[in-house]
Amino acid sequence: MQGRLDMEGALTARDRVGIQDFVLLDETTEVAVISNLKKRFSKDLIYTYIGTLLVSVNPYKELDIYSKKQMDVYMGVNFFELPPHIYALADNAYHTMLTEFNNHFILISGESGAGKTEASKKILQYYAVSCPSTTLMNTVRDKMLMSNPVLEAFGNAKTLKNDNSSRFGKYMDIQFDNQGDAVGGHILNYLLEKSRVVHQNHGERNFHVFYQLVEGGSEDLLKQLGLERDVQHYYYLTQGECAIVSSINDKNDWKSVKNALQVIEFDETNTNHLFRVVASVLHLGNVYFDADSKGHALLKNNTELNWVSELLGVDANNLKEGLTFRKIEAKTEQVLSPFTIDHAIYVRDALAKAVYGETFTWLVNRINESMENKIMTVLVRKPENQMLPAYLNFAQKQQHLPSLSSLLVISFEQFCINYCNEKLQQLFIQLTLKAEQEEYEAEGIEWEPVHFFNNKIICDLVEEKHRGIISILDEECLRPGDATDLTFLERLEEKMGNHPHFVTHRLADKMTRKTLERGDFRLLHYAGEVTYCVVGFLDKNNDLLYKNIKDLVCQSKNAIVRECFSAVDTTNKRRPETVATQFKNSLQKLTEMLMAKQAWYIRCLKSNESKQPGQFDEALIRHQVKYLGLMEHLRVRRAGFAYRRKYEDFLKRYKPLCPATWPHWRGVPADGVELLAQHLGYLPNEYKMGRTKIFIRHPRTLYATEDAYEKCKHDLATKLQAKYKGYKVKGEFKKQKEAATKIETCWRGAQARKEKEKRAWAVKVIKKFIKAYINRGEAKSTDNSEYLAFVRQSYLNRLKNNLPKTVLDKTTWLTPPAVLTEASEILRKLHYRLMVRRYVRGIPPQRKAQLQMKVVTSSIFKGKKENYPQSIPQPFLDTRISEQEINIRVLSMIRNEHIKYSVPVIKYDRNGFKPRPRQLILTKTAAYLVEEAKVKQRVSYTSLKGISVSNLSDGIIVIHITCEDPKQKGDLIIQCDHLYEFLTKLSIIADKQNAIKVVQGSIKIEIQSGKESAVNFTTGQEPMVYKAKNGHLMVVATRTKTR
Repeated sequence: MQGRLDMEGALTARDRVGIQDFVLLDETTEVAVISNLKKRFSKDLIYTYIGTLLVSVNPYKELDIYSKKQMDVYMGVNFFELPPHIYALADNAYHTMLTEFNNHFILISGESGAGKTEASKKILQYYAVSCPSTTLMNTVRDKMLMSNPVLEAFGNAKTLKNDNSSRFGKYMDIQFDNQGDAVGGHILNYLLEKSRVVHQNHGERNFHVFYQLVEGGSEDLLKQLGLERDVQHYYYLTQGECAIVSSINDKNDWKSVKNALQVIEFDETNTNHLFRVVASVLHLGNVYFDADSKGHALLKNNTELNWVSELLGVDANNLKEGLTFRKIEAKTEQVLSPFTIDHAIYVRDALAKAVYGETFTWLVNRINESMENKIMTVLVRKPENQMLPAYLNFAQKQQHLPSLSSLLVISFEQFCINYCNEKLQQLFIQLTLKAEQEEYEAEGIEWEPVHFFNNKIICDLVEEKHRGIISILDEECLRPGDATDLTFLERLEEKMGNHPHFVTHRLADKMTRKTLERGDFRLLHYAGEVTYCVVGFLDKNNDLLYKNIKDLVCQSKNAIVRECFSAVDTTNKRRPETVATQFKNSLQKLTEMLMAKQAWYIRCLKSNESKQPGQFDEALIRHQVKYLGLMEHLRVRRAGFAYRRKYEDFLKRYKPLCPATWPHWRGVPADGVELLAQHLGYLPNEYKMGRTKIFIRHPRTLYATEDAYEKCKHDLATKLQAKYKGYKVKGEFKKQKEAATKIETCWRGAQARKEKEKRAWAVKVIKKFIKAYINRGEAKSTDNSEYLAFVRQSYLNRLKNNLPKTVLDKTTWLTPPAVLTEASEILRKLHYRLMVRRYVRGIPPQRKAQLQMKVVTSSIFKGKKENYPQSIPQPFLDTRISEQEINIRVLSMIRNEHIKYSVPVIKYDRNGFKPRPRQLILTKTAAYLVEEAKVKQRVSYTSLKGISVSNLSDGIIVIHITCEDPKQKGDLIIQCDHLYEFLTKLSIIADKQNAIKVVQGSIKIEIQSGKESAVNFTTGQEPMVYKAKNGHLMVVATRTKTR
């Protein structure tokens, strides 16, 4: 829900969510209007008022503002008491009709895709819930709601701007009795776009029902109608090249239509005849013609023609003749004049349009018959005792004034629609002015003239007798001779050459001529310029069937077709009214009907062309604001006073602002409002006092009043809270004091009794405890069993809170009492095993591998080598030299052996003990001593006799190698900074754990076979390695500090 704030209350949030009523804008400019719309749209507030006019911006997404709960909120509420909503307008129209006993209408307008159809559905749904529920009401409600799917199927189509665009104007009556019960309904339709039956622009579709029948009809039904389940098979369905649309589910829509026809009480016979008419149009579109040697039209084949003949119930031969020949009567003779192919196609399409158009009218009439009020006594009385039913009407009209960029060709149908827009705009301004003047007159306020654009000049340009465009079009259609669309344009230029709102290519100046084709004329409508192409104007205005075709369909065996054309007098030689004249006459009747009713308006706006939620196209909104006349309506509403409210309502809201009116005003409301206005400092020119209302001229005056009221509310709330809290606390205190006295009395007695019982019990327990303590060293007996149990429990509770936290903590285990010594030891072992188990399970695989290697290291060096304890916390790495650091030639030489570990070392020569840096690489089978790109020595693990290290902190390693050949190199002496890591890796890889010896003093080495030397070890201040005088290698190691 949009926050339950009335119109004045919402002004405090105007900077954030805009203003609910455009009349209260500080500036009535187009920029201010669009900015206010954008603010509200950004907060999903799609409804805004201009007085009682509702502006609706299509959000292109579902909003949670149409629930049953929302409907209940708006029922019977004052129009401005809640945020703007379509339910508020519907509810106030309904209740005003019942209160004033007069007829009302709601005019819903906007361009295609702006949400007019959805708005009318929301209103119907609201009345279905809010109006009194009776059996008759439920029946009427169901039929009204179910008329929508049927009318949408036969009258709506996909266009470039809307997937469900209404291609006809609709005027719906809902009839109520004097109790507010809906007792009937009636629908008038205007200007069905029949040309869509035979032609669609690229990206558009024919009427929905054709696709629904082909996609959703049962196999038996399609077989009876001679149809295939493939829309691409039918010429009338494929011209727009978008027969299948992902956003439209024709199968489901077909089910909805069939269900709706049953609710509207269409019997099976009429339903079958209706589907046969729809199928006949599809077959008719597949009737093709060839030319004979003289250029006359011949049918290609008779298959489709026979289906049309069967479905319409007409003679096939006569139908064939009617499509290829024109019957000309000359006195007593009849002559058949053959058609050309183009003429035959024209006749075929004319028949398809006529059959579909008349069927649509028949369908609307049948719906009207179904919803008709059959209870003639349900009437309401007017004061002069005349009997009239009360109506609430919904006039929904397609409005669209396109620009040159929006349509490639703007032709006859759009001309009629824009003419309708002009008439409705004229009616709109007249009714708005009339309502404003009547309110000012009723309140005794002087009326101030309003300057606005009067579009009567444009309406006269179109409809004036003998001089208007429609009259000239009719003359051109009726005159003998070779009349064409271009001759019609010439006649327009002759008659209207000097009109300020009319221009053609010939009449235009040099610059304007560049924007006009030779077959175009341009009208300056109230909303802007629109250029029309005259091609097709005469044909579409005539929309005639030849006499032989009329005679044929009048004899149809299809009940619907026969009924549609039975009213046609085929013997009357007088030419029927043209389409434009029929439309003009029906529009004049509509205008007369609307002028006799009280108007309510809904203006629907598209937020963007791409139908995307959250997008607000300011240019598009500006265009719609202009052509919907919103600025003119706002100027009229703001002509004199922006805000008006009844004295009672104004005083009820703002009386806290004046000490004289707060908290209760006992006098006449008008006097209270006058006093309030003077206290607030209103200047005489800022407000007027009417008979029942106060009129405030400027919105800023209301803003200041509302801001003062908002501030005052907090002060009042504080005072009221203080008073209420004091009163409430005082009463509560008295109650609590009385209750406390009673409770205290009862409580003291209860406590005394409990205390007595507790002391008696305590004496027994203490005696028993002392006796058990005296016998605690004896065997368990009845005298000491409870004491021993207490001792056990006490020890276990203390132990639970003082358990060792780590495995290494061996000292903090609590000393047990004598009776628990054995149990305590078992518990201690269990606890340590549990901690060990948790520790082991928590070790990750990588850490586990490290520990396993550390175990191997420990088994070799623990307690043997001096600096072993310092190596324990140092983690072992996978390698100390990466493959990128090893020469590529070396890698290629040992590529067949997997490198397990590499480490930098210093190798001491066997002769002279000169140190040389080397890389030591361990593989699966051997150790390689590498100098840059050369492998200096390969030591196979099988030839490894043993490994010796000293017990000091040095890093010298002697690798003993088996020397079978005198020329073979002897033992290897190296120094490694990572001695423990290297030897652990080597022992694991070579499986030589038992071959590593820790030696004290000196290590004998075999330089060559039969030639020996030694490495002597000692301690000193600085670590050194040098050749001693005795020829041995002397290694000086420092002493490791021990803790």
